[in-house]
Amino acid sequence: MIYLSLFYEFAKIGLFAMGGGLATLPFLYNLSERIPAWFSSEQVTDMIAISESTPGPIAINMATYAGFTVAGIPGALFATLGVTAPSILIATLIARILTQFKENRLVTAAFDGIRPAAMGLIAAAGWAVFQVTLLQLPLYTQTGRLADLVYIPALLLAAALFTLSVVFKKLHPAVWLALAALVGIVFRMGGA
Repeated sequence: MIYLSLFYEFAKIGLFAMGGGLATLPFLYNLSERIPAWFSSEQVTDMIAISESTPGPIAINMATYAGFTVAGIPGALFATLGVTAPSILIATLIARILTQFKENRLVTAAFDGIRPAAMGLIAAAGWAVFQVTLLQLPLYTQTGRLADLVYIPALLLAAALFTLSVVFKKLHPAVWLALAALVGIVFRMGGA
């Protein structure tokens, strides 16, 4: 049953993606490779854009979006419940016992080990987003031409928005998201 599969897959993501929503990206890319009928790695990029531009935690937004893509509203519900269930259960258990063990060396050491792992997952997510948005690896693999490796319009857009965000620091992030969406629409419609 698709709903139980969504719950199971996103519960695994929720259980092992420590470090916040961006740490879920390597798991989502892996899921897109294992079950390509659900969504493609290119669609993960769209999920990132939508999840980052909507209110709420990115992991929950992405699970909701992915679940909806796969199986509509019930799919969104099951994927969202799946990604949140491990956190709720673990937080409940930890809250009950952590006060007893907060000075324990093993607990402190475990948290010291989790931090670098979370950073590694976030770095892997950043690299995956970089590859999908700024590089044209399939085209480069086909042609072998270095000029085909970098997607110049995306690189120019990223550089322009970064420069403008430095100059206009006080603009709300929603303005940048709207501007980037507008540019994306114009480029996509102009190129289609």
